[in-house]
Amino acid sequence: MSLTMNTDVQTLINAYVADVARQLPRRQRNDVAFELQALLQEELQAKADESGLEAPDSQMALQLLRAFGRPEDVAARYRPTLTVIAPEDGHAFVRATAIGLGVIWLLGLLKLVLVPAEGSGAAGVGAFLQALAAWWGGTVLPSLIWPGLLVVGYGLANWSRQRRPAQAKAWTPPRGDELSPLDRAGVAMGVVGTLAGTFALVNPPWLLALVWGGPVPAPAYQALAYSEAFVSSMAPWLLLLVLLNVPLLAAVGVTGRRTPLLRQLDTVLSLLTFVAMLWTALQATPVFQQPATDQSFKLALLVLTAITLWQLAARWWRQVRPQPDAVG
Repeated sequence: MSLTMNTDVQTLINAYVADVARQLPRRQRNDVAFELQALLQEELQAKADESGLEAPDSQMALQLLRAFGRPEDVAARYRPTLTVIAPEDGHAFVRATAIGLGVIWLLGLLKLVLVPAEGSGAAGVGAFLQALAAWWGGTVLPSLIWPGLLVVGYGLANWSRQRRPAQAKAWTPPRGDELSPLDRAGVAMGVVGTLAGTFALVNPPWLLALVWGGPVPAPAYQALAYSEAFVSSMAPWLLLLVLLNVPLLAAVGVTGRRTPLLRQLDTVLSLLTFVAMLWTALQATPVFQQPATDQSFKLALLVLTAITLWQLAARWWRQVRPQPDAVG
């Protein structure tokens, strides 16, 4: 097949090829331009031969170039693929983004409810709009930093895998229920930490004396004084739920494995603790006598509640029970 192009047709092809090549990295422009120019000339001549023409005209060339695609789309076919987040990480990224934003927004709403902004004299619809504006500016907009951090993290992970594919972590069988020596040490530290933390909560003056290393000012004692209503209502139940972690951890450490029964007991205890902490944080009964301490403690309880809910949801989500889908 002979290639016969007039000047106008060749000018159109050259202009099209130049528009495509300008959008490519410099190191591959000339090579792609040469390949694309030859391809277009061959296709255009073949189209002219099919039409019984000796040489294509400008109108035929323009139709072919427009049908071939926009220069931006054609350049994308030749340009190396730029993947910030690997396809296998796509679902994990979306899930982490949605859960993270949800937790941040929820904590921001709870903070507005529990710690109203000072100087807010509005009421009714005005108070609602004022709170909504504070939540939007103080929580929603700053929370967009979270997806940005995830993009950077997943992007760096993808870049590392592409640069060093041989060093990508190979799959290893999970340990299962058996505990490693490091896990046993962690369980032992968990028992000690639970007992020490419980003692500090029951006896705040001891914690203050330990932190101060000497005489403690009276206002510090007053700041950590529990209210009588809390001591006579929720305090015993919270204390019991915290202490129940000790025999559970001890059983894991002694047996050296997390049996299905121990996992179920841990889930039940986590659910009960979640309900108790949420109830304590949301009820009107103060935990501490000082309002500032009480608000800070309840906010910390809400954070712990969110973490507990996250752990329970992750545990449920990761469950795998091989079975066929129900029919009908």
